Amino acid sequence: MSLSAVLMAAGSSPSPTPSGSPTVTVPTLQDAQESATNAAGWVEQNWSTWLAIGLRVLLVLVIAVVLRKFVLRAITKLIDRMNRTVESVDGSTLGGLLVNAERRRQRSQAIGSVLRSVASFLILGTAALMVLSTFEINLAPLLASAGVAGVAIGFGARNLVTDFLSGVFMILEDQYGVGDQIDAGVATGEVIEVGLRVTKLRGDNGEIWYVRNGEVKRIGNLSQGWATAGVDVTVKASEDLDRVKATLDEVAEKMSKEEPWNELLWSPIEVLGLDSVLLDSMVVRVSAKTMPGKSLTVERELRWRIKRAFDAADIRIVGGATVPPEEDPDVDPTAAVAAPSVYANTASPQAMAATPLTPGAPAGAPLK
Repeated sequence: MSLSAVLMAAGSSPSPTPSGSPTVTVPTLQDAQESATNAAGWVEQNWSTWLAIGLRVLLVLVIAVVLRKFVLRAITKLIDRMNRTVESVDGSTLGGLLVNAERRRQRSQAIGSVLRSVASFLILGTAALMVLSTFEINLAPLLASAGVAGVAIGFGARNLVTDFLSGVFMILEDQYGVGDQIDAGVATGEVIEVGLRVTKLRGDNGEIWYVRNGEVKRIGNLSQGWATAGVDVTVKASEDLDRVKATLDEVAEKMSKEEPWNELLWSPIEVLGLDSVLLDSMVVRVSAKTMPGKSLTVERELRWRIKRAFDAADIRIVGGATVPPEEDPDVDPTAAVAAPSVYANTASPQAMAATPLTPGAPAGAPLK
């Protein structure tokens, strides 16, 4: 075999390569250029869509922020205007009690806080839903889930929702405030704290009552407007009415001119007349308008003065159970006692006839 034939055979045979080694493909410049061209084409085709989505989202956020700021400022101005209006209602003592500064401040803070929270939730929640709809996200499952969750939470926490709504309307209507003496039906006392869910009362004995706003069916505010002090004076039916009325008028006139009763009394003490007439007594009614919460104090002082004035005028005050008439000592106390019965004597024929018979004993025979 010649040398040329050997070289030709060696050149035609494949060169040995390691078995199992992967073949590495190196991207060429042409492949990179083709990928860049495809990316540029995709961007060129979709840039307007993404720009529109971005501008829409930005517009929604800007409108939401501006609208929220405007609404919050409007709420603040509305609360301030309400305060100024209430301040200018009346400059009298009654108006001052109804619109005191501390109570007005707390009520304004509570109303403003609730309105701001509701406005922020509505505006930002609506903006979030609009942003999601801009990205073509289906909101139907989300809204359905939120509705079901809201119904479940509302059903499970209905007492909490009731307490919250009752507290909101209670504050909006200004039914009572801190420092008021109220009768809530379930508890009575002085209001020491007003919340959207619970109202705290301090009772007459110092205890603190936590009253849920949703449990209150009626409210009696004893600290608004004025109170009434009423005293019933019971005298004997034989007393002279003109003298009784003159004594009461004198007590009322003297008390109305003395300190501090002239400030606690908001109207003259009036003798209203006979409230009732009984067989041996009659009741005279005395009444007056007082500062809220001071009716008991005025009543106690008025009773004190009436008792001293009646003692000085020799007018007897009666009350309670009627005193029985005195017995005549000349009357025999045994006169009203019935005569003894013949049945009291066991040996009498009547008693023997009424005695049960024993077995074997003849009729009418006495028992042994």
